[in-house]
Amino acid sequence: MKYNFLGNTGLVVSELCFGTMTFGGNGYWSAIGNQDQAAADGLLKAAVDAGINFIDTANVYSFGLSEQILGQGIRNIGVRRHDLVLATKVRGRMGEGQNNVGLSRFHIFQSVDESLTRLQVDNIDVLYVHGVDPFTPVEETMRALNDVVNSGKVRYIGVCNWPAWKVMQANGIAARHGWHSFIGLQYFYSLAGRDVEREVIPMAIDQKLGVMPWSPLAGGFLSGKFNRNTDKAGNSRRDNFDFPPINKSKAYDIIDVLTTMGKALGVSAAEIALAWVRQQPGVTSTIIGAKNPDQLSANIHATTIQLDGEQLRLLDEVSALPKEYPGWMVERQSSDRVLNTVNQHSIAQAYKK
Repeated sequence: MKYNFLGNTGLVVSELCFGTMTFGGNGYWSAIGNQDQAAADGLLKAAVDAGINFIDTANVYSFGLSEQILGQGIRNIGVRRHDLVLATKVRGRMGEGQNNVGLSRFHIFQSVDESLTRLQVDNIDVLYVHGVDPFTPVEETMRALNDVVNSGKVRYIGVCNWPAWKVMQANGIAARHGWHSFIGLQYFYSLAGRDVEREVIPMAIDQKLGVMPWSPLAGGFLSGKFNRNTDKAGNSRRDNFDFPPINKSKAYDIIDVLTTMGKALGVSAAEIALAWVRQQPGVTSTIIGAKNPDQLSANIHATTIQLDGEQLRLLDEVSALPKEYPGWMVERQSSDRVLNTVNQHSIAQAYKK
């Protein structure tokens, strides 16, 4: 297991992050997973034993039960609290009532206190805002996040699923006031979903923000269980929870390449897909989940795969994003600037002579 700094901080996290969305299974979350305490403890211990120190959950996962099982699991397997980096989230609805949802100061402070209780810890290492709240001013949200960090209950803050411009707006507000700002991003990123490469990844690299891809197997669609003749795997969450949305016709072409490449290397299509995400620019820690020890073991084994230039080219080609404006115009107009740079260099060298 390799380790990376999380964004522009001194915090070190494993290149894989163990996601616990499958813990619990309350309500519609049962379509994703329903591990009880014993099963969750086994998966958590296997992840930690493999060197994973980054653990991800959210208050909305099984409406608090995932956090509760994770908190008890940490105690059950005997791992020291400070050997782990714990991440959870805030924004989603956690019950009835007008103020039990969103990114208001009220809901952020309420949710953090409830998460700490369920996790049985004194602080949260990374608190993500779990999505956009269109009704709460961004300044209120960033002020509340700054204050909750200053309270000692949260150490770092991150963001999930926001447009790139809104992340920059929020961090700009924080910088203007001298507040704590987002240091990491958690976004859907997969061979079957590369949309973040348009704006989010370039922003993250430029701003030195960590990137934590979620659903690197596109909700299990790239697991190797699906092909053009099988739209129901029988043991995949996509059978009952068809998310995140992807272009399935294009994904089948990707699966063909993954399968061929996996056979050549003696590994699964899923392992190749995970290796691709791990090797992408800007990626800090890829979030993996598992319903059983075999899945977890295969996901962890993917860290041993290093795809070469030709393999990356084949995967990039079959999964490439269609060009969109203004991207294609930026690319077109940048060409003369590159030539000018070369010419300027040549002129400078001539004067030196």
